[in-house]
Amino acid sequence: MSFLFRRPSDVPRMKPLSSRRTQIVSVLDIGSEKMSCMIGRLRPRPEGEVLRDRTHTIEVLGVGHQRSRGVKSGNVIDIEAAAKAIRATVDAAEAAAGLSVGSLIVSLTAGRLKSYRGSASLEPLAAITQSDVDFVESQAARIQFEPNRLALHSVPFDLAIDGEGGVENPVGMTAGTLSADMHVLTAEEAPLRNLEAALNEAHIEVEAFVATPYASALATLVEDEAAMGSAAIDMGSGTTTIAIFHNGRFVYADQVAIGGSHITMDLARGLSIHPADAERLKVVNASILPQIADEDDVITIPSLGEAGNDETVTVSRATIAKIVRPRVEEILELVRDRLNASNLGHVIGKRVVLTGGASQLSGLPDTARAILQRNVRLGRPVGVAGLTTAHKSPAFSAAVGLLIYPQVVHRETVATTSIAARMFDQSTKAGRFGTWLRRSI
Repeated sequence: MSFLFRRPSDVPRMKPLSSRRTQIVSVLDIGSEKMSCMIGRLRPRPEGEVLRDRTHTIEVLGVGHQRSRGVKSGNVIDIEAAAKAIRATVDAAEAAAGLSVGSLIVSLTAGRLKSYRGSASLEPLAAITQSDVDFVESQAARIQFEPNRLALHSVPFDLAIDGEGGVENPVGMTAGTLSADMHVLTAEEAPLRNLEAALNEAHIEVEAFVATPYASALATLVEDEAAMGSAAIDMGSGTTTIAIFHNGRFVYADQVAIGGSHITMDLARGLSIHPADAERLKVVNASILPQIADEDDVITIPSLGEAGNDETVTVSRATIAKIVRPRVEEILELVRDRLNASNLGHVIGKRVVLTGGASQLSGLPDTARAILQRNVRLGRPVGVAGLTTAHKSPAFSAAVGLLIYPQVVHRETVATTSIAARMFDQSTKAGRFGTWLRRSI
């Protein structure tokens, strides 16, 4: 299998947020069940109130959401239908906010997200400078991966001097060796380009693509959870995504191609009802704990057939639970296996946060605790003003996380491919010559 270095210009990347300017930010979360657009005002905090990577307060000015069209499991399957749904969603947010948007930060679930890890070292000539840090991080981001993939996020998760990690800011320190470890999250190129085509069709300019699990974690993990190590599990309609944070940094992501829509279809097939009725049944009445559901507590719903007929289906809540539970257990068992395969179980510890629309099923946290063998809580978006009660639900976590993202984009590093960078790359003859020349001057 051949490998290539990807150009940093392959994916749109936004500039770091100014710490002194108020800025209007617009975001678009594209899911398989719904699309959500939020427009927010990011206002700098007074110096004494700045929290870790929370330099601005966020006030939501307008929200628009529509049923998703032309999207399945995060992938665009009909560009025209997706473009119309995107345009309607953005128009609704603009009308609510009373202003127009120029560009948007857009979520990305498609593309079989995959994490890579890279590292690089540098022997500083004197006390470590910011240029030394930037260089070693950019070299660590030069991950080799399959040519059909693009680097979506490159986040340093550890800096070390002379082999001792956990250094927060090495600038000004003296060391024989400065090392950086990098988390690079990639996505397949074709699904991203198809999403770009739908956005272009809707006359939307993309400011940045942000992985859905990253956005959801930013919105739901509190500072202590991100610092001590936690996993955020976003249970969406078409997919379930995983993000792991440690020492406040995004260190791993993965996904499972099963979500809430699969539970809906299990109900539709099992009860012979329309998928729309099955979705309402899941949201309003479904539980995954058969032992607490009453066989005598029944619900009447329309049967699958011609519109206007009087036929109905009567089903007990216990029967609903028996249909829903196996699929939920399958999702959680797959998540458990992915967490184990990450080799970061020691990082996560006992902390897992569930979010996303499908996470609101009654009894889900208890089942997740039993299967994942960890403390589990339901995560709602936090740290944003101006949201209605409905928009504070787990279903809007990714959209809120997109509003938070501009405050952390400065963490990301683009792989350096310039001539100047190659002149100090120790893996090449030119790099070794460049280092010798620099030391000789």
